[in-house]
Amino acid sequence: MGNNTKKTGGGLASVAAKTLNNPNASAIQKSLAGSALSQAGSSNQTGGAMEHKASAALNNPNSSALTKQLAATVLSQANKDRK
Repeated sequence: MGNNTKKTGGGLASVAAKTLNNPNASAIQKSLAGSALSQAGSSNQTGGAMEHKASAALNNPNSSALTKQLAATVLSQANKDRK
């Protein structure tokens, strides 16, 4: 299984942390933010269930720009060998 060495950068980690602390953030935003933040400075990769959640958020025309930004980050850190 191939490793993806991408990590959440400092700028996006800050956005993710603010999202987690925002009482107005949606559940999907908090879920994606938590996943992105868990990958900051670690070798964690996105799991299969989170990949599906992030993919659905990206494909949803009603998703906000923040949701899509977090989803794209989470997907960029997915295991490339997973089908």
